[in-house]
Amino acid sequence: MAEDIEEIRKRKLMELQKKYLEQQKAQEEAIKQEMELEAQLEAIMRKILTPEARERLGRVKLVKPELARQVELILVQLYQAGQIREPIGDDKLKRILAQIDARTRKEFRIKW
Repeated sequence: MAEDIEEIRKRKLMELQKKYLEQQKAQEEAIKQEMELEAQLEAIMRKILTPEARERLGRVKLVKPELARQVELILVQLYQAGQIREPIGDDKLKRILAQIDARTRKEFRIKW
């Protein structure tokens, strides 16, 4: 009886260890994929933005990461669709940021 309980404990422990290792692998794989996507995104941004525009987008990313991500995704879509033929400068990026920010901005009204 005691041997059966010990055997069951060992099996349960091995199952838990196996599940833990599988979860670790899945997390590592997800992190690896995310890093690859970030590298691809960065490479595309280097192609389609001037250094000044990339610097501005980096500063925006610090303050409003959601806005910066939206702009990056929109620019990548336009680039992949062949609609961006020349590098986007700082002034044009400012206009794009303003347009997207205006669309996504939430207004708060406080009534007394």
